[in-house]
Amino acid sequence: MATLELQYQHIVLDEKNVPFIAGTNMKIVELVLEKMAYGWSPEELHFQHPYLTLGQIHSALAYYWDHQEELDRDIERRLAFVDQTRHTLATPPLVKRLKNKGLV
Repeated sequence: MATLELQYQHIVLDEKNVPFIAGTNMKIVELVLEKMAYGWSPEELHFQHPYLTLGQIHSALAYYWDHQEELDRDIERRLAFVDQTRHTLATPPLVKRLKNKGLV
């Protein structure tokens, strides 16, 4: 019996090899971060993103589990960039005023 190896039906890589859900601008890491942060099931992810099919969501999660090490490194890099940026930017005047008033 001949077998045929299939690729991820709903996943595409951009020119920088960043995986996206085909036909959308949703990066796999964005969907995975929502799953991690909120503990959302595929059904809840679908409810939050009705433009995605359950097939697209399951393909994205399957891609993540098959490439977890690589994508986890990408997530860590992105979070480090956010932390670095947060520390290098000055606090906006509005935030300072709100903090001084004890509102933030």
